[in-house]
Formats: sequence, structure tokens, C-alpha cells
Amino acid sequence: MGAAPVTDHSAARDAVTRLTRWADDFPQPGVRFADLTPVFSDADGFRVIVDALAACAPETDVIAAVDARGFLLGGGVARDLGSGVVAVRKSGKLPPPVLSQSYTLEYGTATLEIPAGSIGLDGRSVLVVDDVLATGGTLDATARLVESAGARVIGIAVVLEIAALGGRERLGKYPLTSLVTV
Repeated sequence: MGAAPVTDHSAARDAVTRLTRWADDFPQPGVRFADLTPVFSDADGFRVIVDALAACAPETDVIAAVDARGFLLGGGVARDLGSGVVAVRKSGKLPPPVLSQSYTLEYGTATLEIPAGSIGLDGRSVLVVDDVLATGGTLDATARLVESAGARVIGIAVVLEIAALGGRERLGKYPLTSLVTV
């Protein structure tokens, strides 16, 4: 698959750079957490980020929004595109039957789930949306999860990429757009 469409993301980059709050040693020692809450609470910042993410795959059928901050972004992107949105949940938040995908992340392991069969992903094009790309485990698991439901992942879009953690390499088969790379 090729690269994501080239779009001017300068307004979104500016909002993220100005408003992101960094928390060292959270949620555990050695991890630097990018808190995008101040970006999302700024009306203009939120708008330009949603616009930029929506520009990544304007022909998508469904947005796969990753628990939890991805829900905020994914809902906005889906509304802008007139597409559906599926909430990719952390384990134990949905009633059975579910499809599950376990993965490792920079500070542990986790499992993601979506409803099995009831959301109609078979044959549909999906854009995966989340706030941060770190090691790539969460986004890789999300892509594999929606593919297991029969969908075709046409791209992954994030607000912030932490390049030193190498997540981009893990997602090499998917077009990837990050609005800001640090």
C-alpha cells in the first residue's frame, strides 16, 4: 500500500505543539506520556485536528476509533466524512460475543475487542484513528482485529508519533499519517 495523501497539516501541528502537556514517568517510570487533553479541549485545536485526520482517507466506510482518546477523534472524523464509527474497546467492556486481539505495549500487555458479527465490517474500508503512536502495538492490534472481522484497513491516522519508540516500522504495511512527530 502507498503513502497517505499529502495534506497541509500545519494548523493541526501548531495546535498540538502549543497545547500538548507532557508528563514524565507516567503511567510508570521511564514512560513519557503525551497528554492531548488540552488540545482536545481547545475548540479550534480540536477542529483542525479532526479536519486533518479526516483528510487522510476521505473514501472510508468506517472509522475504527481506539479506546479511549481515539473515541473522541474517531467520532469527529466519522461525522465529517459521513462514515460509521466502531469503538475498539479494552477487554471486558463489551458483552459477548466479541472478537479479541492481544498485544504488547511499552509498559505491559492488553487486549482489544469489537462486537463479533453485529457491526458489519465485512468488505468495508476502515481508517484506524488514535491519538498517539508509540510502539505500534495498539494500532497493529486494532488493524488485525478489524481485518479479522473482514474489513480492509486503508490507513492509520494519529495525532502524535513518538519516533524513538519505532511504532512506524511495526505498521509498515499500512499507509500511516501522523500529524506531529517527536
